[in-house]
Amino acid sequence: MLNHSLDLMYAALADGSRRTMVDRLSRGPATVKELAGPLTMTLPAVLQHLRVLEESGLVRSEKVGRVRTCRLQPAALQAAEQWIADRRSGWVSSLDRLEDFLNGESDD
Repeated sequence: MLNHSLDLMYAALADGSRRTMVDRLSRGPATVKELAGPLTMTLPAVLQHLRVLEESGLVRSEKVGRVRTCRLQPAALQAAEQWIADRRSGWVSSLDRLEDFLNGESDD
């Protein structure tokens, strides 16, 4: 069973607009205005998407004066990366055994 934070992260990344924001933040901090630029939605909608990203732990924001700057939290991606790596290693092992069997190299 996946833990709750991993569920939140994958749910946050399920939306294309939020992935666009994460992609932009992977190049460095950005203001909400900069994140909203390429998106065709209202500023309140952008703020709702940012709230989802913050709740998932992927993004952290800080408000100084009237400017809110967002930063990606790379450490938050480690759990997702580990989960994918674990699945990949299991599949690779299974496919290697299948290849051996199909090539007549099984231990039977």
